[in-house]
Order: sequence, then C-alpha cells, then structure tokens
Amino acid sequence: MSPNGRDYDYIVIGSGAGGGTFAGIAAVTGAKVLVIERGPRAAQLENDHLVNQRLSIYGHNAGPDATQTRIVDGRRELPWAPGFQANAAMLGGGTQVYGAQAWRFHPNDFRMASHYGVPEGSSLADWPITYSEIEPWYAIAERMIGVSGDAASMVHLPTYKAQYPMPPIKAGQPGKMLRAGVESLGWRSCTVPLAINSVPNDGRPACHQCEECVGFVCPTGAKNGSHNTWLARGLASGNLTVLTNTVVTKIHHSGGDVKSVTIINEVDGEVELLCHQLICAAGAIETARLLLCSGMDNPNIGRNLQGHVYTGVTGLFSDVIQDGIGPGPTIAVTEFLHDNDGVVGGGMLADEFVMTPITYWKRHRPPGMASYGESAKSWMTGSYRNVLDIKGPIQDIPSPDCRVEVSTTAIDSYGMPLASLSGHTHPESIRASRFMYETARVLMEACGAIDVWGTPQRGPVRSAGQHQAGTCRMSISEKIGVVDQNQRAFGFSNLHICDASVHVTNGTFNPVLTIYALAHRLGAHLTGWKAV
Repeated sequence: MSPNGRDYDYIVIGSGAGGGTFAGIAAVTGAKVLVIERGPRAAQLENDHLVNQRLSIYGHNAGPDATQTRIVDGRRELPWAPGFQANAAMLGGGTQVYGAQAWRFHPNDFRMASHYGVPEGSSLADWPITYSEIEPWYAIAERMIGVSGDAASMVHLPTYKAQYPMPPIKAGQPGKMLRAGVESLGWRSCTVPLAINSVPNDGRPACHQCEECVGFVCPTGAKNGSHNTWLARGLASGNLTVLTNTVVTKIHHSGGDVKSVTIINEVDGEVELLCHQLICAAGAIETARLLLCSGMDNPNIGRNLQGHVYTGVTGLFSDVIQDGIGPGPTIAVTEFLHDNDGVVGGGMLADEFVMTPITYWKRHRPPGMASYGESAKSWMTGSYRNVLDIKGPIQDIPSPDCRVEVSTTAIDSYGMPLASLSGHTHPESIRASRFMYETARVLMEACGAIDVWGTPQRGPVRSAGQHQAGTCRMSISEKIGVVDQNQRAFGFSNLHICDASVHVTNGTFNPVLTIYALAHRLGAHLTGWKAV
C-alpha cells in the first residue's frame, strides 16, 4: 500500500545523487522522509555489452524502459535513441552505473559571465554563489560519499584544506602513456578523482579494477553513490521509506504552497499524498517536465538545457597498451580549462574508461574502415589492444532556446504529457569543442601514436545526456531563474530542487560532485544537519 503523505516531513522525488543524498541526511537528523523513485530497486547485474547505460543498442540496464518516450525535434523517441538524453531510472539513479568521476568545478565556472562577457544569443550568467562558498561542501561530499584522489595534484584549483579520504586508483598502462605525453609537452595535469574505493571504506571493499565500470553496476559495491551511502544510512535510521516503481504525475499547489502530489504505481493505482515539504530531484529534464505538467508558470522552467559536448581522439600504437585494468581514467589535462585564445571557456582531457570490444567497433573505427567483413575483423583483432582513447567534456555555453517543454498532443503510459526537447547548444560550445579536439591531437601525437583519428564537432548538437543540467537555474531573481541560492523555488515556501537542473553553468568537468555538494548544503540548510 502507498504511504500516507501526512506521516512525512519531506517527500523527495528521485533518489539519485541529489535526492538520495538529501533524503539520507534528513532521515539521520530524525525527520521522516519518503523517497519516490520511478525505477526499480536494482539494475540488471549481468554485464551485457549490448544492454547497458554506456552503449544501449538493445536497451538500458538501469532504465528508463521502453514504455517511456520523448519528443525530440518533433519525433517520438525510445529512451536509448541518441536524442533522448536519458538519465538512469532506478534506486540511486545514475550513481549505480556512472563512471564516478568526482570533480570540483573551477572557480571561474561559477562566474563565466563576469569572466568572459555574455556571447550573443546565449544565456550565460554567473552563479549566485561562488567557489569559496561551495568549497566546504565539496570537502564534506568527498568525505561522506567517499572519493579517492590526490589533492596535491589539483593544481588548477585553490589549495585543498584536506587530503582526499582515499588515495587515487592505481593507473594502468594507458594512464602511464598519457602521463608521459603530458609531461613531454610541459602541460598541467592532475589525478582523476573518483567516487570509488581505492581501499576498503565504509564497510565495502576496494575496487578490483575490472574492465566494466561505467555503464554497469559495480559487482563488489566499491563504486560509491547515493544508493550505498546516504540512502543506506537513511534506511538504517528507520526514518526513511522508499517507494520504487512509482511515478509522480502532478504537484498540486496554491497560494505559494505545495499541497500534495499525485503518484501512480501498479499496486495502488493513482493516489494523492499530502505534502509538508517537497524536494524535487528527478533530473534536469524530468524535473522541468513535472513542474510544467503541474502548471507552474515561471517562464524560465525548462530553458537553458545543457550538459557537455565531449571531444577527443583515438590513437594507434605499435605496441599493446590496453592491459584491461579499470576503471580507466587516472590522469587529466587541466591546462585548457579557461583563458584560451578565441574561446569562451575550454575543456578537460583524460584517459577514457576501458572500452568493451563492441564500443571500440561502433565508436572508434578510423575513417574509411568498413563496419563488417574481413578487413573489419582484421582491424579489430590487430588494433583493439593497441589504442589509447583521450576524451573530455567542454564548458557548454547555455542557450535559452535549448529547452524542455511538454507535448500538447502526446502522453506516456502514466497519462503525463511527454517531454519535448528542442534547440541546440550555443555556437561557442562548438568552437571550444573544435579547439579541444585539436589539442587532443597534439597530446596523442606526443604520447607516441603512429596514427590519430577522431571527428571534430562540426555543427550544433543537443548536449544534455548523462550530464543534463540547467533547466531550473539558480539565481538572485525569478526574472532569470527558477530557484534562489538556497534552491527554493521562487514563489513557493515548501518546494526545493536538488539536482543539476539548478546549475547555472555545468563546468568543465563531470557535475556529480557539485550535485552532491549542493545536496549536503541543502540538507544542512533545511534540517540543521552538521557533518561529523
């Protein structure tokens, strides 16, 4: 049976990095918390190279399933279609299957408009908080979630006040090759911080460095996410209830207060739950969709959808360098994050996660290489272990026309209007991507590659994907944003948003540590929780 909403101090929609973290914090402080998760409790544990979150040829291993569709540029798409921009749908959200790169944003990432000006046609803006304000919450998140890394190597950031709680994951041969190339060029680099146990931690073992990490559930539990940290702590407190396979279809509100939410699941059908405090953490696309389906009239909801354009190259070497030691990323170039000539922002480059053979075949064939036949087989067997993949995200420049709306003609299996995605990232993002592509070529050649190939970004794209952000941006004013600096929705007393939709810009790095940090900050703000 569905729970009674009157019994809970907080209802949290979504259990990923933001919602799961906030829910656990609130529960351990003594608050009664209900988490509503649209997906199941567990993902498929089988390491199917064709059905996973990294390469979803025949579906996802962590949802959403085929019953959920979206309108993408006027076409109805399945969740694993290229334009769908899917986040995982299961307990813990994407933190069960992510690559767990746990980066702090650069100080300039919080003040892009002040640093560069506002490019024509963009909606570039500063955050209403600074790096110095979020820095203590980064440190708390690193400790409470569990991050491995080397603080002394993070030379692109202000000096850390404390070392990471765990040493870095040991590098394999690809990381050593990349480090040699970086050093030969005299560029700045750092160890990649990972929310993965490098030593036993929190009652779970160290990473055994398998070849299937990103896109897959960790077989040993060494990968840290909301599911095995804060949600586990909240459940142990006895104050947290989790309702899975349940969808929130509408938020009922009047007079600046959220009154209730309507939920649907197969057991109870449609139920309305009264709500004291609501935390919306469904991801940038689904959070915006739910607010729009609920009749919220802030015109900024759904705008500024962003994520990361990725760029990089593949290099072929005369010797075998792929040793199968995962997860993969161990060293990153931080020389080009900001202040590059003719570019607004910049990007990061790192050694990529260990590639499965099917990923190599599908995404890394050199120009002109056949996709089947004897030549393709010969190329696969002769080169798969001899390549290095260098890749990284660039700082997306938000556009107000890249947005989430809701369909007026199509609904999903729960009767909700479908999310409709339109617009593309700003031309400055493409410019930065091309710059970083050329930079990656220089680096790969310095590593000693005998052949280098890749595809530079040639035109506009939609770049939300697994790093979707920006649709309910944080601001000092509802004229340009959706939530204030404490993540409370403008015009509401009891609605807060706790996912990457509040990000004003999405940084030059993977955004999950920023989601974690803001969730800890919000937890402390609303409940009085103090880190110990």
